[in-house]
Amino acid sequence: MTELTGEYICKLDAKGRMVVPALLKKQIPNIEQEGLIVNRGFEKNLVIYPRSEWSKMMKQLSKLNKFKAENRNFIRKFMSGATELTLDSANRVLLPKMLTEYAGINGELMLACQFDRIEVWSKSVYQETLAEMSEDDFATLGEKVMGGLDIGDLEDE
Repeated sequence: MTELTGEYICKLDAKGRMVVPALLKKQIPNIEQEGLIVNRGFEKNLVIYPRSEWSKMMKQLSKLNKFKAENRNFIRKFMSGATELTLDSANRVLLPKMLTEYAGINGELMLACQFDRIEVWSKSVYQETLAEMSEDDFATLGEKVMGGLDIGDLEDE
């Protein structure tokens, strides 16, 4: 499994290009050859996947029963706007205008790594989203999400 880490502040240039931060680029082996895929996130954000992780996701989606309307609807929405990204010689990727408009990204943006994917947010929306949860709320959520796990459960993985 890919283990991407870190948060990075970036800027879109006038043409909608973003420089991939050097520290992030180092975490994605063969990024130039493999490429990246961007699509809509579940919140008002975008998600970038290394090609290998996108392929795993596609394999999972392809197993869904296409005769079920909710599966078709999910696949349609999930795939909406999915676009291949390639790095240019200046380590930039062009984010599609339709997707940046969806996410409200038009200047500074935040890249937030989450295991095998990178969330792309408007910097201000990302900061607001994090600020909505107090430290006490975060502790309560941590207990709810992770509190039932035993260390032994994690070691088996």
